[in-house]
Amino acid sequence: MTDPDQPRSPRAPRQDARRRREAVLAAAAEGFRAEGYGVSLESIAERAGVGRATLYRNFKDRGALAIAIFAAEVSALEGTIDPARPIRETVAAMIRQGASALTLFARIAADLGEDEANVTAFRALGDRLEAMLAPAVMAAAARGELAAGVTTHHIVLTVRMVGGLLLPRMTADELSACLTEALDLMFSGLRPR
Repeated sequence: MTDPDQPRSPRAPRQDARRRREAVLAAAAEGFRAEGYGVSLESIAERAGVGRATLYRNFKDRGALAIAIFAAEVSALEGTIDPARPIRETVAAMIRQGASALTLFARIAADLGEDEANVTAFRALGDRLEAMLAPAVMAAAARGELAAGVTTHHIVLTVRMVGGLLLPRMTADELSACLTEALDLMFSGLRPR
């Protein structure tokens, strides 16, 4: 018998609910890429094969949906960060893996609006990315790869700036050439003198 005075432990979402949520996220990312931040929520729900009520059960608004997409991308980037690797290789791997997300970020970040909860969540994602990168930046500084004063924030800015140069229609060779050239420029300013 369950004790009514004991708090219930939160249950994991059912598998079908989790699949619907993931379908909404994938459809939203596709819709934002294709049509920008103004894509209709009905269109997103239709692409996901769910009703609008399911969309709102999972995400309170368009901003929360965009932030959930970015949160999933930040989680995916965690596996690319290895403090033992040269920081330039880590940055290149993050940009390559996150190229699609960086393009999406550039397309919709300015339109997220001023909802305080969304702004707070958005900032928390930036803090989370910086915290994930901190061990790699400290290791790179210890190896002499970075100038004194270069912070994790600078490396995140580097990822965003170089990632903003990549275009969705670039071939693999064009992407590699652009990435190499941009990172050469960026890291010449980040290296010790």
